[in-house]
Amino acid sequence: MNSLLTISPIGASILVVLLPLLAFIIQAVLGKKSTSGIWSLTAISISTLLSGIFVFAQVWNGTALQVDYSWFTIGEKTFNVGILLNNLTVLMQFIVCIIALPVHIYSKAYMKGDAGIHRYWMYLSLFCFAMLGLTISKNLLLMYIFWELVGFASYLLIGFWYTKETAVQANKKAFLMNRIGDLGFLIGIAILFSTFGTLDIVDILGKDGLLYQGIVDQNSGFMTAAGICFFLGAMAKSAQFPLHLWLPDAMEGPTSVSSLIHAATMVAAGVFLLSSIFPLFNGAVLLIIAIIGTITAFTAAIFALAQYDIKKVLAFSTISQLGYMMVAVGIGAWDAGMFHLATHAFFKCLLFLSAGAVIHEMAHLKAHNNADFDPQDLRNMGGLRQYMPKTFVLMTVASLALAGFPLTSGFLSKDAIVISAFEWAMHKGGVHLVIPILLVLVSILTAFYIGRLIFKAFFGKLRVANLEAPALHEAPKTMLLPMAFLALCSLFLVFSFNPFSYANSGILNGLAVQYSFAEIHALHTIIPITLTLTALLSWWLGYNWYVKGTYPLQANSSWMRLAQKQFGMNEWMEKTFVAPTLILGKASYWFDKYLVDGLVNGASYVIRKISEIITWIDKHIVDGIVNAVAQIAYELGNAFRFVQNGRLQNYLGFTLTAVLIGIIYLILR
Repeated sequence: MNSLLTISPIGASILVVLLPLLAFIIQAVLGKKSTSGIWSLTAISISTLLSGIFVFAQVWNGTALQVDYSWFTIGEKTFNVGILLNNLTVLMQFIVCIIALPVHIYSKAYMKGDAGIHRYWMYLSLFCFAMLGLTISKNLLLMYIFWELVGFASYLLIGFWYTKETAVQANKKAFLMNRIGDLGFLIGIAILFSTFGTLDIVDILGKDGLLYQGIVDQNSGFMTAAGICFFLGAMAKSAQFPLHLWLPDAMEGPTSVSSLIHAATMVAAGVFLLSSIFPLFNGAVLLIIAIIGTITAFTAAIFALAQYDIKKVLAFSTISQLGYMMVAVGIGAWDAGMFHLATHAFFKCLLFLSAGAVIHEMAHLKAHNNADFDPQDLRNMGGLRQYMPKTFVLMTVASLALAGFPLTSGFLSKDAIVISAFEWAMHKGGVHLVIPILLVLVSILTAFYIGRLIFKAFFGKLRVANLEAPALHEAPKTMLLPMAFLALCSLFLVFSFNPFSYANSGILNGLAVQYSFAEIHALHTIIPITLTLTALLSWWLGYNWYVKGTYPLQANSSWMRLAQKQFGMNEWMEKTFVAPTLILGKASYWFDKYLVDGLVNGASYVIRKISEIITWIDKHIVDGIVNAVAQIAYELGNAFRFVQNGRLQNYLGFTLTAVLIGIIYLILR
């Protein structure tokens, strides 16, 4: 017992990663016999306990730990695989666990009765294994392997309902668009290895790492290229403009999957990567990151305003909030970005699980009445708060956190980013102020579109006519309990004892980033008040527009249609990238089939004919000669066998005959 209580953080972190893998293997072996998900739930429960008690609690604000193991050797170069436990990595690992656990519990009820549930639990365990392994990787090559495995597992989860054509197209889109980013990540790895001769994060970027030893100029074009390549990897994984197009389509997977992917796992991996290698980036790369993050946050907020699918509203919300996090990295306040990642994990997971509960009941209403409507469309909802009051309260808490209302976690983390952005911009001066101003505008839009969702779903009357509304009821307790836990974690107490100041946040103090710009105290009052008042105004407008019916714009207005279609970006991507890729694929197929395969098949045909000729020569000529010689030898043997009969008189007769022939030959000659 004592040995268990003194388990090392390194050993515990390894178990945290391997337990979901073990669950995946067991369920893969058992197949359809394992339909309950007990292995997956048990594995992630133990992993969460280990991560919280034996890893996070022991490493946070303590001494960083690392360990290396020899992996493989090429020539004189040995590659090591290692584990790094510091405040950043243990925070990320614990967040992944603490979000994955309620999703697993929720899935017990949400996925009940699904024909492919054994696959669901397998894929979910594989995804958790990959994500947890990524968080503690000390070596960039190992991180890249887990990075790819996360992408593969997400491909399986997004396309879980593979009988739906939209799901198949969605997982292919996610997989292929992430390949763009993965290529950038791989090129960045190659640049670093060619420069430093190692891929160990500590060796390169540590306090006394190679980066600070004058081996290479950090502002050189070479290092700028490396930084852009790594950012490209993060852009795809964290759905940054213009590589964000896969994320809304990823809603074709189960809602529980959407919650896990969108909250703190796959899409957060990009932010975590940039935070892990932050010293690598020079000023030019950081500015690019800040600009792309701002564009992403602003455009995604506009797109969210025009969506009617409840999950797609939340999907674009995720993209927008990821833009906030990228801006934080770009201005040098990556600790604020990680802070927002942590708070966003809880309230966004809650938003998706609440949306899943709503969809679950709307689907139940549809089945009960044998009706034909989309259970995810906000235009079919309304008045749900009287049937699902607990879900309404929980989703409202999450919405308030997303909008950045006081007493919520989102209020603290959003302020941290916006205030830091203003301080950075004032330090830089000039046009840089555009970035924080746009962030304020995004905050207003965020409050408006999430208010629009709440008002359209829970207020007014049910818009689907002639249906038995009493068929609607509250979600099962198995779904409500994890949602209640997430709601508590969406309040300020989890992150700071001061509800009005992020300065006391444990995460910010633990990460302790030194900013390059000075603090402006007045902003700590002006910005929170501004964001709160504008959010209240947005909700007041939303209530009047969507509940009282005084909406001044037509739903089919041109800007709404454009926003719904993301300003035609999907079509542009289709023409610019997808169509040429398909043409290239068809050309490659033709080349492979008719040239490569033709050459191989032609060569095999010629070789086959040559072998047939050789076989005929061997059979009829070579074997003929051999058999003829053998027959002659056989016949001669029979002839000489008469001579060798053992009779003395015959030997004397033969001798005499030979002598006589010799005498006659001599006489005649």
